[in-house]
Amino acid sequence: MIYTVLRLALFLGSVGIVYGVWAAVAEEVPVLWVILIAFVSSGLGSYFLLNRQREAFAQRVELRAQQATSRFEERRAREDSD
Repeated sequence: MIYTVLRLALFLGSVGIVYGVWAAVAEEVPVLWVILIAFVSSGLGSYFLLNRQREAFAQRVELRAQQATSRFEERRAREDSD
């Protein structure tokens, strides 16, 4: 959840910065290009800036998957013994 919120905040911040710079340079601001540039720049930024949060998120997902697999194996073993 934290990673997702930080990723969204980084994207919205990128949109604001790209829009602001573009508006300062040109009279007309094409919103589609602003969103596209912000999407790419926030993606690159999150790769470097949010590495720790992404790793923590991946570890939580891995732990939950392992727990689900072990519960499934326990149920299957109980069915086999019955």
